[in-house]
Amino acid sequence: MSSKEKKYKWRREDYQEQTRGLLMVHTGNGKGKTTCALGLMMRAAGRGLNCCMIQFMKSRNDRYGEHESAAKLGIEVHTMGDGFTWDTKNPEQDRATSRKTWELCVEKLRSGDYDLLVFDELVYVLSYDMLPLAEVLAELQSIRTSQPALHIVVTGRDAPAELIAAADLVTEMKDIKHPFNAGIRAQQGIEF
Repeated sequence: MSSKEKKYKWRREDYQEQTRGLLMVHTGNGKGKTTCALGLMMRAAGRGLNCCMIQFMKSRNDRYGEHESAAKLGIEVHTMGDGFTWDTKNPEQDRATSRKTWELCVEKLRSGDYDLLVFDELVYVLSYDMLPLAEVLAELQSIRTSQPALHIVVTGRDAPAELIAAADLVTEMKDIKHPFNAGIRAQQGIEF
């Protein structure tokens, strides 16, 4: 048992007995869906909750600022993507990557080791038909029944109506003004 597990063991058991896990969706065309999920994980980790983020689309070959911070806080992050987008050149590879990433999500869901799981960009994968929505919803519902204290966050644009209906909390980020439209490129420490 790690020192963190020893330190928070009583809190985690008490927490799981007294809470109801939420399914949260961060969607919309505005910036901040992943950032919002990271802020929630930072809060949860500060309270001794075991957190993990799995990223579907961000390239596993890149290193992001949030990975550095998460590691310092003891937050587990798995970046699994190929960096694919809606303009994919290899849809079969993207489907295979999505499947492999979802299999890791299912493993983490079923492990019982976490209080908060974030599936970053899962909504994109669903909206691009890289994974069957019915399968994902069935797994989430099953886990919510077997682990009622587990919090789950999913992010990405164009959340399907069925996912919104299943969620306890849905936040839509709306793009009102973005520096990219003024010719300002993504900046280290702000966008990545």
